[in-house]
Amino acid sequence: MNTHMGVWIDHKKAVIVAAGQDTATVVQSDVPGHTRFSGGGGNPGGHSSTRGGSERQYEERNRNALDGYFDAVLAALGHPEVLLVFGPGEAKQQLADRLEHQTTRPRPAVVVETTDKLTDPQIIAKVSKYFDAHR
Repeated sequence: MNTHMGVWIDHKKAVIVAAGQDTATVVQSDVPGHTRFSGGGGNPGGHSSTRGGSERQYEERNRNALDGYFDAVLAALGHPEVLLVFGPGEAKQQLADRLEHQTTRPRPAVVVETTDKLTDPQIIAKVSKYFDAHR
């Protein structure tokens, strides 16, 4: 098992790379895209008890899908000692926060960086370069 890992992550997929390897593991997400709900005040004359119901249901489904996705990513990571988490959006910080609150596994040292979208070869190269520079 490799103790130095990198993961590029957004809400659609995670690309996991062990330091020194030239292949990656991809975990796809089932998280639906963001839905925009208009209004906020409901329809004039509408029933306030039904206002926002679909938005709450969407948020609950989204939260459950994210939980399942992050569980799959953590399972694919194994138990690294050092983890580089990077990506373009908020998923990288959500994963880092989830690792911080884990009680059932050893916590790795986590480094979080913001990057643009990268191809799989660019992700592999970044992880390799990062850990070569921090030996």
